[in-house]
Amino acid sequence: MHSPSPASGPRPLAIALAGLLSLAVAMGIGRFAFTPLLPMMLHDGTVTLGQASWLATANYLGYWLGAMACAVLPALCRRRGWAAPAHTAAVKTGLVATVVLTATMALPLPALWPAARFAAGVASALVFVYVSGWCLARLTALGAPALAGIIFVGPGLGIAASGLAASAMVALGVQAATGWAVFALLAVGLSAIAWVQLRGRVAAPPPPQAGDAPTPRGTLWLFSLAYGLAGFGYIITATFLPVIARQALPGSVWLDLFWPLFGLGVAGGALCTVRLPVHWDRRHLLMGCYAMQAAGVLLSVWLPSLAGFALGSLLLGLPFTAITLFAVQEARRLRPHDASAFIGLLTAAYGLGQIAGPPLVAALLARSATPAQGFAWSLEIAAAALVLGLVIYGALARRDAP
Repeated sequence: MHSPSPASGPRPLAIALAGLLSLAVAMGIGRFAFTPLLPMMLHDGTVTLGQASWLATANYLGYWLGAMACAVLPALCRRRGWAAPAHTAAVKTGLVATVVLTATMALPLPALWPAARFAAGVASALVFVYVSGWCLARLTALGAPALAGIIFVGPGLGIAASGLAASAMVALGVQAATGWAVFALLAVGLSAIAWVQLRGRVAAPPPPQAGDAPTPRGTLWLFSLAYGLAGFGYIITATFLPVIARQALPGSVWLDLFWPLFGLGVAGGALCTVRLPVHWDRRHLLMGCYAMQAAGVLLSVWLPSLAGFALGSLLLGLPFTAITLFAVQEARRLRPHDASAFIGLLTAAYGLGQIAGPPLVAALLARSATPAQGFAWSLEIAAAALVLGLVIYGALARRDAP
């Protein structure tokens, strides 16, 4: 199927904005609205910190399983002779599920919450994998691959919007259940705007040629491992930042702004990628991103002050979706004929890293003298994981150097 020309189909910017809004719903709300609402849930007494860790784990487990499904589905369809699911249909399904599952968290039925967070994770992975593949393929076909960075502004805007909204609701004394309902309504509005552009299949990639040398499996697994370490490296801060800040700076009027600041950093970092030359080695860029995130994570431990949390939030956020973009671009280079499946594998590796984070925090909190000590140990381990990922990317780039 031929891609529509700019005159007959959506403009590249409209496609990028549809991807942006889809990720704002699936990631910024479906996955990360939990973070700014967690202090409200703790205040309302609807969850304990330990229960919150397991709710987060349920979401990340769902994300991992959803990503695994996306990784194996193309091969399964080929073996069975089935038609592969349309990217846009998968994205729309995930958006609807995100709205419903976010609204479910507003119900006074805590027994349903683990299942809702698990299913929201599945929906997030579905939207991420398929909207990324759809947008990047359409933008490349339209000669505008540099606009891919705009897509990954979406999670940052969703995080910032949900964080600012949560701050306002805390100031007004609103309960967490109302917050979940507000975010569900926001997800409806953003999904409706994106919906009109989510149409059309992407062209199937050409089959590999006889002279094409496949990427060694060892390279693919090492790259997946390094990407998975990023999932572990950021998730503890991304899940517990408002709680950690409240313990370090009790009574500060700035506490609820660190999470929106993280979101603004995410959006700003994604926009910066639009200006980067396409020929730069993505592994070198990933190394820089990992170093920046490791510094941001450690600032929360070594400088638990207003300046430390603010700078740490920015350093954690700026490379957040840039890491995803660079990894997806490298995946398309390594596996040009089966990129969606490899992107699914990478997303699953990232999801595994996320799953490991909250249980580690729960275990260390149980073994530490104070919550601050438990969080400090957890964050130092997370920073070490990011440094290890940086080293792996460096080794891969050095091995391929002429």
